[in-house]
Amino acid sequence: MTKAEIVAEIAQKTGIEKVAIQATVEEFMTAIKESLSEGENVYLRGFGSFIVKKRAEKTGRNISKNTTIIIPAHNIPAFKPAKTFMQDVKKKVK
Repeated sequence: MTKAEIVAEIAQKTGIEKVAIQATVEEFMTAIKESLSEGENVYLRGFGSFIVKKRAEKTGRNISKNTTIIIPAHNIPAFKPAKTFMQDVKKKVK
């Protein structure tokens, strides 16, 4: 499902114009991105958590040049679904 399909479905179910839904969805995603970039996690009860995971420094290899490189420590965004969300998804799979 794409962002456009989500907007269309919400607009159909609520009767609100697609333009307003589009702006809301865009602002929602922007708020999550900004929070994560500042190191803040976002918790949505019953849905899940958008969290910042810290990756430790590690050694990597460039196979084509046969050299070792150091990959510095960095943060990555991650999503952890809520238990109820997981249960709902597991019920749907056959």
